[in-house]
Amino acid sequence: MTPTRKRRLIGVLVIVIGVGAAAVVATKALNENMLYFWSPTDVQEQAMTPGKRIRLGGLVAPGTVKRAPDSLAVAFTVTDGAASVEVHFDGILPDLFREGQGVIAIGEMMPAGHFQAAEVLAKHDENYMPPEVADALEKAGHVEAEQ
Repeated sequence: MTPTRKRRLIGVLVIVIGVGAAAVVATKALNENMLYFWSPTDVQEQAMTPGKRIRLGGLVAPGTVKRAPDSLAVAFTVTDGAASVEVHFDGILPDLFREGQGVIAIGEMMPAGHFQAAEVLAKHDENYMPPEVADALEKAGHVEAEQ
């Protein structure tokens, strides 16, 4: 093998190794930053590791909204008709937030067993429900899951 060919081979190998390492780093970063949608049934059926960030979706159960009188803290229950998860949130809720409405809470399960939301999203009008929430409600047999 001539010195020129040897240099070219080493250059090609360095490029291939560099591209491979960049692909591995990019894939790992994307997987760590993905937020998967979970229904309350999914949360109860599968052991959730505390601290894992997820999107929890369903309906706000009637009669479960409890607001702290001296702060923005609120606790409510999200249900899909088959299971329920208690959600704690400290912040300003969307204007459309109310009992019986579809919501998606972004946050993490806590060791105490409740879901600590960092953000709460409410559906934006009477005719729309996020597709993931509608599918979860339909699988749970909830009647109001129609879009």
